[in-house]
Amino acid sequence: MHLSFSCLLTGFLSFFLLTPTVYARPDQGAAEAFLKRIVKDHAADFEISYIAAAANGNDRYELESKNNKIVLSGNNNISIASALNHYLRYYAGCLISWNGSNLKLPAKLPAIPVKVSKTSPYKYRYYLNYCTFNYSMSWWDWQRWQWEIDFMALNGINMPLAITGQNAVWSRVYKELGFTDKELENFFTGPAYFNWFYMGNIDGWGGPLPKSQMLAHEALQKKILERERSFGMTPILPAFTGHVPPAFKDKFPKAKLKKTNWTTFPSVYILDPEDELFTTIGKRFIEEEVKTFGTDHLYTADTFNENTPPTSDSLYLSNVSKKVYQSMALADPEATWIMQGWLFYHGEKFWKPTQIKALLNAIPNDKMIVLDLWSENHPVWQRTAAYYGKPWIWNMLHNFGGNISLYGRMDEVASGAIKAKQAANSGNMVGIGLTPEAIEQNPVMYQLMLDNIWTDEPINVTAWLKNYSRQRYGAQNALAEQAWQILYKTVYTGGILPGGPESILTGRPTMAESTRSTRPKKNYKPAELIPAWEALLKASQQLSTDGFKYDLVDVTRQVLVNYADTLQRQFAQAYQGKDGKKFDRLSGDFLAVMDDVDYLLATRKDFLLGKWLNEAKRMGTTAEEKKRYERNARNLITLWADQNSSLNEYSCRQWSGLISSFYKPRWQQFFSYAKQQLKSGAKLDQKVFEEKMKRWEWDWVNKNDVFTEQPSGNEIKTAESLYKKYIAQLKKTYN
Repeated sequence: MHLSFSCLLTGFLSFFLLTPTVYARPDQGAAEAFLKRIVKDHAADFEISYIAAAANGNDRYELESKNNKIVLSGNNNISIASALNHYLRYYAGCLISWNGSNLKLPAKLPAIPVKVSKTSPYKYRYYLNYCTFNYSMSWWDWQRWQWEIDFMALNGINMPLAITGQNAVWSRVYKELGFTDKELENFFTGPAYFNWFYMGNIDGWGGPLPKSQMLAHEALQKKILERERSFGMTPILPAFTGHVPPAFKDKFPKAKLKKTNWTTFPSVYILDPEDELFTTIGKRFIEEEVKTFGTDHLYTADTFNENTPPTSDSLYLSNVSKKVYQSMALADPEATWIMQGWLFYHGEKFWKPTQIKALLNAIPNDKMIVLDLWSENHPVWQRTAAYYGKPWIWNMLHNFGGNISLYGRMDEVASGAIKAKQAANSGNMVGIGLTPEAIEQNPVMYQLMLDNIWTDEPINVTAWLKNYSRQRYGAQNALAEQAWQILYKTVYTGGILPGGPESILTGRPTMAESTRSTRPKKNYKPAELIPAWEALLKASQQLSTDGFKYDLVDVTRQVLVNYADTLQRQFAQAYQGKDGKKFDRLSGDFLAVMDDVDYLLATRKDFLLGKWLNEAKRMGTTAEEKKRYERNARNLITLWADQNSSLNEYSCRQWSGLISSFYKPRWQQFFSYAKQQLKSGAKLDQKVFEEKMKRWEWDWVNKNDVFTEQPSGNEIKTAESLYKKYIAQLKKTYN
């Protein structure tokens, strides 16, 4: 990095003036408050003690019983929290999870017979994806964020992405540059689309964004950062990627701008990093951001996110990289660039070794860390010589769009990271992490991945699942263990797929086996999942924790939607054979499954459309804002964008209320049209039907009918009744 003396001087002055947040020692008060949030009245049974980090500087903790206390020792509050998590799981038999926690502690806490010592082999434990902030977190309030930060700490996360609240900062920076509120109105997106705005993909969609929301998220970000830092985490803040308002071309007519298109959205303007305004704006943004939020000197920027650079010229790409980093370093000389390696996977045809080296090698190795975003399925590090010397982090991506299908690759997640770290060609691998587009689904996969943080050996999945079952369900149960071994060998040996296999039930109706966004292909036979369902149903006579109920509903859901996929292939064949009676019967059965899945999912708050929509409405401060945010929430999980969106169903959700009001009526209209065409002998024209559906779907997006966020019915009894209804037919069908 070659900077002029004046630039360096400016940078150092900025650094001292910005007074970044520094935490020299652990905040014991924060640890004590955390204990009270987690174990409540049992907090007095624990003692906190601080110890030195490991000899290599990595985090470590110890756990022992002393003087009738459980002593939690660690080098920071993340280690203290991780020590507590170890105790809760392996001594108290508890587990804290998104979808059903088991935290039933005995009156007298079990003692620890032999001192436990753990050291993490990873300096960095990264968490979150830009997309998570919308597919899961769009409507989160402080209470929900507080729970998630505690969850991060319990599991050893120390490097979370923190991009909330930046709209207010951008608003101030652009107003300093002379832009008016009116000129920025079509720039900021609605709250469900922030991350694609931040990544420079779209302008204005779902907006305009009111000042009230900007200020609320700014205040929320301050709470998020204060809490994360109190644990000793080092949050990653956003930096400038070149995305500028549409009015920029008029305000600065000599600026070097390029238009980029993402999917079917209108063009956005990207300021060329070689333009002198790039570093000016980037520096000013970091200054304002640090003034507002403090800093831990970690910044994220992805200049070519799902966009192809204008040229493959090495000099250009090298200069771009230098300018992006310079815009950070001028404001913060200690800046480290955290870059997603997604572009090297998504744009593999463009990013050849010469281009990748040009982009990466322009930055000193100690000033950049690369996130290998989808290591469990598509490890880019293996074809880039481990990012040509840059420090990099192995990540599990797992989920796309928030789809809830049971899916994962347990064997790879249990051993992939540590094998990579020990490999001779893995270069400077410095950490592991989670980069899902959405969370709050498949909790077992995320717990498995997180448990790599405190071990330097591959995890034995069979043994691990026995512990997981006992912790999640509050007791050891042979039937539950049997169910998990079946799940392990079916849905969780899922193959290298583009996310979980989605049911055709949520796809835009068709006679085809799949759609662009809905791919039901599985790596197991549907019949192979039924024994797991039966084992969990039998185990329900002894088990009833919240996590058990969630898992029973989730497995029941998967069995039924798998059957829906089978029925779709059958009615499509009947239609092809012009067998009207058989088509009527099978299409009727398909709709009945949809009704039953909706009825089943209504028993759990995790699966309610009303929860998502009502949280969106609560964010609004006026009637108009509430309507706009509800439209954002409906739009993202259905069409995604406008009627002609190419992303429809990308974020489909199998949720009660969404099935009954959106997916089922679409299929009913499809069946009505198909029967009409079959009767008349006319061809079923998919394009004609979809054009009609696009209008109907857009009408649904703009509705305001109310859905409950309160679950109804008993999870176990509902699953039992559906088993009795379907088991004979399922076995007959699959045999």
